[in-house]
Amino acid sequence: MKNENFLPSLKTSVSGLAIAFMEENNFRKQFVIGIVVIFLMIGFDLNSIEKSILLLTILVVLSLELINSQIEKFLDVVQPELHPKVKEIKDFSAGAVLLASFGSVIIGVLIFLPYVIDLFGKYR
Repeated sequence: MKNENFLPSLKTSVSGLAIAFMEENNFRKQFVIGIVVIFLMIGFDLNSIEKSILLLTILVVLSLELINSQIEKFLDVVQPELHPKVKEIKDFSAGAVLLASFGSVIIGVLIFLPYVIDLFGKYR
């Protein structure tokens, strides 16, 4: 595994993303929201720093969702019966996604609000 070529590794990674997209409802929703934000970035002609911050927040939320799904699937294999500690671990990882999502909404509002206010100011 250590000496794998780039293309097989890339194929494995893309396969993981495809599986997550097909099987994980929250990942799909977050992906679609990310696409909407990207279109808004283009529509509002944000500067490169604002675009970078928004892209980073999108990728952090999606990455944490993948890690959350990974933890949940792993724990379902290791401990199929619901154990209080397993529930706690799953809740922790879901909480990490929730924090990142809240943070991304706040960042989005901070970045987009001045553009939205400016847009509506032009139409008065």
